[in-house]
Amino acid sequence: MAITNWTKQELVAYILLFVAHSDLKESKKEHEYILSRVDEATYKHIKTEFDADNDYQSITKIVEAVNTNTAYRNNPEALFADIKLMAFADGHMDQIEHMIYNILKKILS
Repeated sequence: MAITNWTKQELVAYILLFVAHSDLKESKKEHEYILSRVDEATYKHIKTEFDADNDYQSITKIVEAVNTNTAYRNNPEALFADIKLMAFADGHMDQIEHMIYNILKKILS
């Protein structure tokens, strides 16, 4: 697996895509929320990478990237705030999104 040297924007985009797709679909509101956090070029680039990855690869990349990104490693609360806002982007956090939030919090803490 390639080492992720993502920028903070790319990491945010990937994590938000992972949460958005936890229920196997990305709603229009979730898509809009992601684009409110990252620019369109970053979104398209990371979406292509995300679509090619399986769940194991996604989790591995997220853990590796968070561990190497000092902005989130030193301030995990900001990361979890982004994840929670993504989960609520379509108005509610469903059970799968809640489970993914808890799993990411456990893995990344």
